[in-house]
Amino acid sequence: MDTNYETMTFGAIRERLIEKAVEDETFRARLLAEPRETVQDELGLQAPEGFTLMVHEETANTSHLVLPPSAKLTEATLAQAAGGHTVMGMGRNS
Repeated sequence: MDTNYETMTFGAIRERLIEKAVEDETFRARLLAEPRETVQDELGLQAPEGFTLMVHEETANTSHLVLPPSAKLTEATLAQAAGGHTVMGMGRNS
């Protein structure tokens, strides 16, 4: 498995986190409580200031629908895209 998280797609990183959360209840609880810190510790990826990572747990009677960003890009979004951010807007810890 590719473990260079900077070159992996968001989907591959998400799969890795879900896989570990299914296998390890302690990791799952921490990912739910402290997603930003857990991803940083687990993968060595640090989210930039202002970036929010939310983790939700589905239940038998609750499901989550995640929509992509609006097609209407703001100036800030365009500037961020032009800045070449890495996967999920995160970069490797220094």
